[in-house]
Amino acid sequence: MSRIPMPSLVARTIDGRGVQVARSPGAAIVARLADYLQLSKPRIVVLELIVAAAAACIATPHALQPIVLVEALAATALVAGSASMANQWWERDLDRRMARTANRPLPAGRIMPMEAATLSAATLAIGMAWLVTRVNLLTAALGLASWLLYVVVYTPMKTRTPLNTVVGAVAGALPLLMGWTATGRPLGLTAMSLACVLFLWQFPHFMAIAWLYRKNYAAAGQQMVTVVDPTGARAAAWAVVGAALILPVSLIPALTPTSGSPGVYALWALALGGGQFALAVRFALSRDDASARQLLKSTLLYLPVWMGVLLMVSL
Repeated sequence: MSRIPMPSLVARTIDGRGVQVARSPGAAIVARLADYLQLSKPRIVVLELIVAAAAACIATPHALQPIVLVEALAATALVAGSASMANQWWERDLDRRMARTANRPLPAGRIMPMEAATLSAATLAIGMAWLVTRVNLLTAALGLASWLLYVVVYTPMKTRTPLNTVVGAVAGALPLLMGWTATGRPLGLTAMSLACVLFLWQFPHFMAIAWLYRKNYAAAGQQMVTVVDPTGARAAAWAVVGAALILPVSLIPALTPTSGSPGVYALWALALGGGQFALAVRFALSRDDASARQLLKSTLLYLPVWMGVLLMVSL
């Protein structure tokens, strides 16, 4: 008598190298959730939430409503995650051409395009409804503007013009304003100066990344500054100008009532900005991977320390 094969409880999936691997149902669910999380670009979302939360604390240091802030951050995370999903859906074919993105869920085939598009639309709808009903209309409008700039304008511009970085920097600065307006405080000089610092910071930050991954961007046909100008001269100029302009703009909060210790804040702002500017100049003179990595590290240090100092002098 032949044995009847029992149905397998093991799910079989394809890993990033195209090799079939066996996974239990529980492991398969965890892997799928991890792919959903990767689709939302969690590191970018977390960065946006940090600057939004810091802006809210600076806007109303002694009258902050924690419940409103939590709801605003949760809704902002949904909108930001939706934008990242839509971006990856749009660029899935380009991502297959770049080594650093080929194993993302969409180009690797672990998530289907329709699934990603549906998830992006759902999270955007929930996030926007949350902002409108539980936070306020201005914050919701800023969230929608950020989504549209990132998905509808910035993403297609990446294959057309190096000016995509400017649009992406605007979209990246808007979450800070969302944190500010979520408190109910109107936009003013301090809020705009903070957003301007975040806007300018993205130029040394992304020029360093564009240089380090210039071959990847070229392979995908993305018109980054380092692709249209392989010498790196234009990228270096953008980095230096952005880092230089941060110095005076970052001093504006010291001139407003928001800063309780303007002298301390000003010294920190100049020290941080000066160090970042010096490394941007070094990158401009050297234009090699070592100087780009140092500049990138300095930008990753600058943002949290700058916001941390501003928070300390504001509370």
